Amino acid sequence: MRILNREAVAESLSHAECIDAVEAAMRAVSRGDTIMPLRRYMDIPDHGGKFTLMPGYLGEPCTFGVKIVSKYPRSPDSPYGSHVGAVMIFDSEQGIPLALMDGSELTAIRTAAASALATRILARADAATLAILGTGTQAQHHVQALTCVRPITEVRVWGRTHAYANRLVRRLALPASVAARVCDSARRAVDGADIVCTTTSAAEPVLEGKWLAPGCHVNLVGAAIASSAEADVDVVTRSRFYVDYKASAMDQAGELLAAIRDGVVSESHIAGEIGDVLAGRVAGRRDDEEITVYKSLGVAAQDLAAAHAAFRNAESRNIGVDLTWD
Repeated sequence: MRILNREAVAESLSHAECIDAVEAAMRAVSRGDTIMPLRRYMDIPDHGGKFTLMPGYLGEPCTFGVKIVSKYPRSPDSPYGSHVGAVMIFDSEQGIPLALMDGSELTAIRTAAASALATRILARADAATLAILGTGTQAQHHVQALTCVRPITEVRVWGRTHAYANRLVRRLALPASVAARVCDSARRAVDGADIVCTTTSAAEPVLEGKWLAPGCHVNLVGAAIASSAEADVDVVTRSRFYVDYKASAMDQAGELLAAIRDGVVSESHIAGEIGDVLAGRVAGRRDDEEITVYKSLGVAAQDLAAAHAAFRNAESRNIGVDLTWD
């Protein structure tokens, strides 16, 4: 069994490699070649934390495993981040452990890769202005991943704390061809943007639908429980709305569920899963004026596919520690 810490995971899996792995996983999800019990949470009394369990099976590559995560409220400069955990994958043929790896880095890479995949198939081909709402680990990874799939020339960053937004811009290390700047409001960051990513820990909307320009593509990333929503109901109603997995969306997609509770949309507002678009069963963007939204909740198949890709690369590149399992 190969052991990969945070640095080893980052060395073993680039954003571009992970985008391809996630694409295969999303195709498998939508053709039913997975087993994915819904994410389960357990509150940690008196500490404001949650323990999360995500088991799953993936048919190709044939593997199964689990991600275990603790989610605690922490400051943006915490060395731990908000999510700390591990991913363990097994060989399905013999049930033997293949790898145990840092879950925080893997989750950050695969979540950004999933948004990049959705952007690749839903955003306008000429989308060049990217607005990032949020200043944490996911914000940084999203910039890195989205520049793999679109010709980004401008990155706008907004966060509740100006200092953290400035720090993120400094950390991005973008090429000279890409301008990056901090905006003093979410609305100014979003105004006229071609792509918008919400990567916050907000429980209440930070993105309003009336701000979105025609032809915009939105990745809703931060809120992953039914009671939280980063975007208002107008974002849902104005858009052609896509999800990673319908079962998860109807249980946990706070923005969509709020719109359903308000009676302005129904479950049929979901245009389709990303895997359905990839397979050609559902249309993606239909014209340059349409607003598209991808609601990212994250599913076990993405973790399994990303972990297996990191494991294969680590073996071939001799990264990490090999532990004999007997």
